[in-house]
Amino acid sequence: MKNTKLIPYIFVLLTAAVPFTRRATVDAAFFQASALEDDPRGWIDLLENADRDLEGWTAVPIPPGTPSRRDLSQWTYDKATRVLKCSGKGRHEWLRKDREFDDFIYHVEWRFIPLDGEGKKNYNSGVMFRCSENGTIWHQAQTGDASGGYVFGDTPVQGKTKRVNLMKQAVGKRVLQAGEWNTFEIRCEGNEVRLWVNRGTTTRWKACEYPKGFLGLEAEGYAIEFKNVKVKPIKTSSDKDDQKDKNR
Repeated sequence: MKNTKLIPYIFVLLTAAVPFTRRATVDAAFFQASALEDDPRGWIDLLENADRDLEGWTAVPIPPGTPSRRDLSQWTYDKATRVLKCSGKGRHEWLRKDREFDDFIYHVEWRFIPLDGEGKKNYNSGVMFRCSENGTIWHQAQTGDASGGYVFGDTPVQGKTKRVNLMKQAVGKRVLQAGEWNTFEIRCEGNEVRLWVNRGTTTRWKACEYPKGFLGLEAEGYAIEFKNVKVKPIKTSSDKDDQKDKNR
């Protein structure tokens, strides 16, 4: 004789287990380790040899037009804490690392300094990548106060420079509020750009027609700090073939 009294309990246990399993699967996909955490080898610390003068960096105006300069008065680097601070008390500009990269992963940790009192708090800055030397071509991962986390810029589209904004295509709201540290990782490989924000990918763009450029950080009127500013070049298949030829 079958014990029918156990059937309701078995049913409840099975139905309860399904959403838990699905939730675990979703969480595993939703929370991804950063590339730096996953493999700390092969990274270039862009601030490793930084000094008070920030040798190797140049301030480029936004919009382009006036000359770039070595006046970095709104930028200071603290060797003890290894934190780069922008006071926001200067012109609109971006701090350009004076070296070009093609395929890479760009890791930047950042946070805004919270404003006291009332008034406008439209915190604004960005992490720049694949930019031209004078900034006429630029791509940016947008920062913000619990906002941002998408890619936009002035970029070549079939031979003409156009504004591309992927805000509406971004997945999830991952940027934390002012005062909290955020992590961005921008992966550029060929025509594909991926933006990873605080444990998950928010943006995928497969139509970048500017294959090589400069990296940087933006100053746009708000105090912001940056640390662990690192880049890891990605070896393409052609690079590997060239290396094989050299070894023969």
